[in-house]
Amino acid sequence: MTVRAVMAQLNLLVGDIDGNTRRILESARRARAEFEADLVIFPELSLTGYPPEDLLLRSSLAGRIERALAEISAAKLDCAVVVGFPEAAGEGPRNLYNALAVIHRGQRVATYRKQRLPNYEVFDEQRYFRPGDAPCVVDLFGARIAFTICEDLWTEFAADQAADAGARLLVNINASPFHAGKTEQRQALLAGRCRRGGFPIIYVNLVGGQDELVFDGASMAVDADGAPRCLAPAFAEGLFPVDIELDLEGGSCRLPAGERHPQPGLEEQIYQALVLGVRDYVDKNGFSGVVLGLSGGIDSALTLAVAVDALGPARVRAVMMPFTYTSELSLRAAARQARVLGVGYRVIPIDSLYAAFAAALADELAGAAPDVTEQNLQARCRGVLLMAISNKKGLLVLTTGNKSELAVGYATLYGDMAGGFDVLKDVSKTMVYRLAAYRNSIGDGAGEAIPREVIERPPSAELAPDQFDADSLPPYETLDAILERYVERDWSANRIVGDGFDSATVARVVRMVDRNEYKRRQAPPGVRLTQKAFGRDRRYPITNAWQPGD
Repeated sequence: MTVRAVMAQLNLLVGDIDGNTRRILESARRARAEFEADLVIFPELSLTGYPPEDLLLRSSLAGRIERALAEISAAKLDCAVVVGFPEAAGEGPRNLYNALAVIHRGQRVATYRKQRLPNYEVFDEQRYFRPGDAPCVVDLFGARIAFTICEDLWTEFAADQAADAGARLLVNINASPFHAGKTEQRQALLAGRCRRGGFPIIYVNLVGGQDELVFDGASMAVDADGAPRCLAPAFAEGLFPVDIELDLEGGSCRLPAGERHPQPGLEEQIYQALVLGVRDYVDKNGFSGVVLGLSGGIDSALTLAVAVDALGPARVRAVMMPFTYTSELSLRAAARQARVLGVGYRVIPIDSLYAAFAAALADELAGAAPDVTEQNLQARCRGVLLMAISNKKGLLVLTTGNKSELAVGYATLYGDMAGGFDVLKDVSKTMVYRLAAYRNSIGDGAGEAIPREVIERPPSAELAPDQFDADSLPPYETLDAILERYVERDWSANRIVGDGFDSATVARVVRMVDRNEYKRRQAPPGVRLTQKAFGRDRRYPITNAWQPGD
């Protein structure tokens, strides 16, 4: 006997319980009509979207959820559905369960409560939920099917518990955010759990951007021997069927080979995550489009390419704001890129603005030698212009700083940091170059999306004569290697030195990272791509006396 499950990999909107309920019903009906689905599986907390954060503390939540579940039951779908929802268990904090419901023929035939609540990296589920304490194994279609939620599968207990309860198939629903290499990590995990439990696993993941998080989908079905049978595409919505062959006499399940979508390589993964993150942040927050400062440098050039791929050229505006130190190369490259990508483009010189500010500050700055103050003033003139355009036209300002610069404070508060979303916030400078090369490799022949001279020129903020990033920072290859160890791996300064890096350089970089926490705390959100991004992942106090070393 063959049962058809459908992995409903949806992009849902946090807080839109009514809208998400409609999406679930529409998708279930479509899965039945197009694929003759017997079972349709939706992601974790699919009714609220993920992560709902303190929306879970709203007093009306329980009533809204119950109405949504009642609407799904009343629809009496011709297939069983699995939906995720927060289940109320009394009044007060932490009186919710992260739960799923199995609804079949208008009846809620089972409810499962998530037992392992993650409280690390971007997760803080213990702030909101109680842990469940029991397995859920249901007889459906002649098979014993276990149901679990996301983190349950990252420890061995869930597979063991399901096997002990007689399960012959395990369904796991997820809201698992993307970071580079995550799909391979999940595949290895599922293969091990399948072999340990002796049954297939169907793993359904959320897709879409939510603030700084991006969920990549890549739902999959893995057979009992650990072999992947079906693999949904990354970063795309859709309904993806999985056939389950049941041995009604022996009770076992196996998965025949199904469609396996190719998974993107590293640069493509990261680029697609950036595009999806920007698109959903702009669209879900109701902006008509975006505006950014196009400087002729590689960071703003890559940001512009991502924005165009996310939103289309008609919704993107680029503004070149030259000053005395802006090179002809920058002016030429910015204009050419804007033309190739087809975006609205304007040049607004800042010389007169700078002069007006300098005149107003003349008495305050009298007698002091020029320094970074004057450089920052240029950046702040540009920030004022972009924010005025944003206010008048309803466009979101995209900032263009990368992770390397943000880590060491090589950015200007209320200047180039002024804006609503930092596309490259979790992209190191060395990865910026790799992404630029990748984007050019997939061009349509109309011209390079990112001008080659922008990629090949020495990086410079062009805020002073003959200025280059290398005057203020170690070479980016060295800087990024140190930052990867200090920020993403939490290595001590001494351990980094022991890994072959110059002690003075390490000490300098570590000091810059530590003393610029105040800037990062005021930075706009940006797409999370690593396991230790600035923001939800890394939470250090601004005021502290910790001394680097061991």
